[in-house]
Amino acid sequence: MEWTQVTVITESEAVEAVSYILDDSGATGVKIEDSKDFDHLEKMGFGVIAEAESIPHLTSGAQVTAYFPQNVFVPEILPIIQQRVNQLREFGLNPGVGKVIAVPVDDEDWATAWEKYYQPVRITHDLTVVPEWIEYQPQQPNEKLIRLDPGMAFGTGTHPTTTLMLQALEMEIRGGESMIDVGTGSGVLSIAARLLGAGEVQAYDLDQIAVDSALENIKLNPEAAPIKIGANSLLDGIHTQVDLIVANILAEIIVPLVPQAFENLKPGGKFLTSGIIADKFELIYQTLVDNGFEVRETLRIKDWYGIIAIKPLPDED
Repeated sequence: MEWTQVTVITESEAVEAVSYILDDSGATGVKIEDSKDFDHLEKMGFGVIAEAESIPHLTSGAQVTAYFPQNVFVPEILPIIQQRVNQLREFGLNPGVGKVIAVPVDDEDWATAWEKYYQPVRITHDLTVVPEWIEYQPQQPNEKLIRLDPGMAFGTGTHPTTTLMLQALEMEIRGGESMIDVGTGSGVLSIAARLLGAGEVQAYDLDQIAVDSALENIKLNPEAAPIKIGANSLLDGIHTQVDLIVANILAEIIVPLVPQAFENLKPGGKFLTSGIIADKFELIYQTLVDNGFEVRETLRIKDWYGIIAIKPLPDED
């Protein structure tokens, strides 16, 4: 089977939006190469387990690569992808040159394309993301391994938005918490939560491809099971009360999620969210406040923000 590889040459601030555009256009798997990933990992204090210089990587800007199966007529959708990338400026994102390049690849090239880009990476004090084909043993007693297949992943843990949420989970989970993961993508946040000691975890994504990806990654991490996962649009039709809701999605999509999150949290429950580029921070902050949340903490890596907000406890008499 022949695949078509579509690469968008862009800037770091636009990678999440470009990934969404490619995914929404029918791609099977999205790979992000972001020069800022290597910059921030080297400065985090945990570092890259394989030296950054030994891993092929960009020194500036970013590239988002997606693979389209044979049944997608790529020449027809390329102009639409290009138009949507160009329109990102209207949303306050800089796509850079925004050049869209398509080339055919065969199965073997598609399968091996991922492997040269991913090495084990220590993301937080306790969490290390490990590509599933690499044999790796924990280096410290408390180190927990998240095994992923980046070839199917929608977030491998190394992008700042995912890193921020992994850090927030490590800060907030004490053990036994119930959690909903909105826009789960690769399932990395749900897997991490379970490894950190969370109790019942539900994960949802609008895209069935993402749901299937998360299911495969959960199988690679049997110690994280069980995780309930399914296709759903944000929290539409979900009416429950949990301790934590986590969402690593675009800021524009966080806005309609905020009131849903407030409804589905227990009093004292926390809403952890990222995917917030700097110029969208005030929008999300104010939306949280307007819907009754108290912002307890903000996290930042470069131009990306994460927010930890709490649903207040009822006033005591």
